[in-house]
Amino acid sequence: MELLEKLNIPYKNEKLYKQALTHTSYANENKVASYERLEFLGDAVLELIISEYLYKNTEYEEGKMTKLRSHYVCENANYEYSTRLGLNEYLYLGHGEKERGGKFRKAIVADIFESFIGALYLDLGFEEVKKFIYKHVIPLIEDKTIDFFDDYKSVLQELVQTDKKSLEYVIVDEQGPAHDKTFTVEVKIDNIVYGCGSAHSKKEAEQIAAHDALTKAQNGDFK
Repeated sequence: MELLEKLNIPYKNEKLYKQALTHTSYANENKVASYERLEFLGDAVLELIISEYLYKNTEYEEGKMTKLRSHYVCENANYEYSTRLGLNEYLYLGHGEKERGGKFRKAIVADIFESFIGALYLDLGFEEVKKFIYKHVIPLIEDKTIDFFDDYKSVLQELVQTDKKSLEYVIVDEQGPAHDKTFTVEVKIDNIVYGCGSAHSKKEAEQIAAHDALTKAQNGDFK
């Protein structure tokens, strides 16, 4: 599996990781297991590792450690970890979910980080998961310049203004009934698409699209 090779994971059971990336829409269409049970397990494993890290590396009281843990194990944080690893590029989605831009939907992208951790735990055990978290997550926690609740649109706007480029958010798709719409937005810089995002509100979709563009900028794809 390309993703596992890319992340240098000495996997044993490749099927677990495929399941970890399988959304319910694909699972229902193909009669296979989705990531939901692995997500449940991965959430607990991630919480334990972050709890241990905070206990061993701070002198904070219980209340502050609990607050910090909720900051580092939440949808926003998991979304950040997941996109930095590129997990969403390997999602298995049903036809409808794929057309709605599922690989950019915040909730799905966040969920698969936990399911991936669950698969890693079952396949290689706790110590390997811990190494993985310390390699890919702890540096983000220790980087005080990273805020998992950043206004990505503002950050992108500043970056674009520095280079005197034009910036535009365009709604390219709307799906679902009026009370439960999913919006897909593309962000264009000098009329070139650099990011895409889907969410149940236009503002959230724009934030996800901006985050996608900024991730590409960090990877050197932004010119």
